[in-house]
Amino acid sequence: MQLTLKPVFKDGNSYEVQTNLMTIVLWERKFKRKASDMAAGIGVEDLAFMCYEASRSNGITVPANLDAFINSLTNIEVVEQATDLKVDQAQ
Repeated sequence: MQLTLKPVFKDGNSYEVQTNLMTIVLWERKFKRKASDMAAGIGVEDLAFMCYEASRSNGITVPANLDAFINSLTNIEVVEQATDLKVDQAQ
């Protein structure tokens, strides 16, 4: 799954960023969930984490920690959702 996220900051600025495979892996590690769990829905903290990590991986300067990033936001919008992220399982 690939998401295009738009963080909206308290100062009125915003940008769009896309998650990638590494973003999803980091999310799985932190929250001890599988990407397939996203089909059942994810929370705002999940979106904030993915937005934070995707921003970092795209060279966008963000605060040193996730909580400071979240505190600087007023909203996170899901602009687009693609389900083209596939993981082959060896059997």
